[in-house]
Amino acid sequence: MIHHYDAIVLGLGGMGSATCDHLTRRGCRVLGLEQFPLVHDRGSSHGHTRIIREAYFEHPDYVPLVRRAFAHWYDLEQRLGRHLLTTSSCLNIGPTDGELVEGVRASAREHGLAVEELTASEICRRYPAFSLEDRYVGMLEQNAGFLYVEAGVQAHIDSALATGRANLRAEEPVLSWEVVGNGVSVRTGKGIYTADRLVITAGAWATRLLADIGVPLSVMRQTLLWFAPTRRDLFRRDKLPIYIMDTPTGHYYGLPAIDPFGHKVARHYGEDELQSPDQVDWQLHEADEQPVRAFLERHLPSAAGPRTRGQVCMYTLTPDRHFVIDRHPRHPQVSFACGFSGHGYKFAPVVGEILADLAMTGKTSLPIELFRVNR
Repeated sequence: MIHHYDAIVLGLGGMGSATCDHLTRRGCRVLGLEQFPLVHDRGSSHGHTRIIREAYFEHPDYVPLVRRAFAHWYDLEQRLGRHLLTTSSCLNIGPTDGELVEGVRASAREHGLAVEELTASEICRRYPAFSLEDRYVGMLEQNAGFLYVEAGVQAHIDSALATGRANLRAEEPVLSWEVVGNGVSVRTGKGIYTADRLVITAGAWATRLLADIGVPLSVMRQTLLWFAPTRRDLFRRDKLPIYIMDTPTGHYYGLPAIDPFGHKVARHYGEDELQSPDQVDWQLHEADEQPVRAFLERHLPSAAGPRTRGQVCMYTLTPDRHFVIDRHPRHPQVSFACGFSGHGYKFAPVVGEILADLAMTGKTSLPIELFRVNR
């Protein structure tokens, strides 16, 4: 039997679950298809926490979108009565002329953001967990925080289901999709489904489902690590901000200790680019710890206690590390979002809004020129 919907969404992680939420709350009958169990740990939308920040060093054009994302997260909390976002300051540390610090300055100038600049010695006095050479400076922003990532995915799923217009099917991999007339047809091992519109939010599996859009996508294995600090008092949320640090060995980020696992820290990028998610090694190895521990020993020495936890996740990368959000270049009934390059989750609810706009009207009032497929 063929079942027809207003829209089909492929992939129900951070972006797909938010898209289902927006579409169903606008009155659409939506089928969501996920190859793994819902809220799984085989993609990018897991790891307990993700940073959200406003003074976006990657490009000033992200700032209006992150502001709207903040509003959506607060609205989702209010509608469902769940705590999804904890506010915290964010300290961006790097050389004064480096990519990170200069990028924060550029976003702050363009959008009038309140950012406090600190010397290395001022950082170490204010936040004694740090040990920094004089060449580093810090850009401290207050409008930041961290999201509970699995809880956010579940909240969007539950919000969509509560409308009565969502059929969200787990463990049903998509075998193929095709355009049929003005609509689409999707085939899985359990059936064929049709819809007026298709939205593809397949994470690393976009390398297959969107192989024809002309954007080379790659996959990068990443590890998330937790350490038990020798001075736990220095890593409380009132004593340590979220931080991102630009060092000669790469970018690292960390969060205050909010549970018994301790200090969460990871290196951003720094691994080989792969062609397929099938190439990702999901096992954690001792070698994964070495660069992160070396970073801690140098810059946050009291964090370098025993490792208490570790997880593997994936980035899906574009060449310029900016997202791709657009309609298909040949099939206007197909919209997609992919290539979130390790910094996309915070935007999930506004990406869902954009994709709902594109699916329903073919356009959006939100600024996405930076993310067009033909850039």
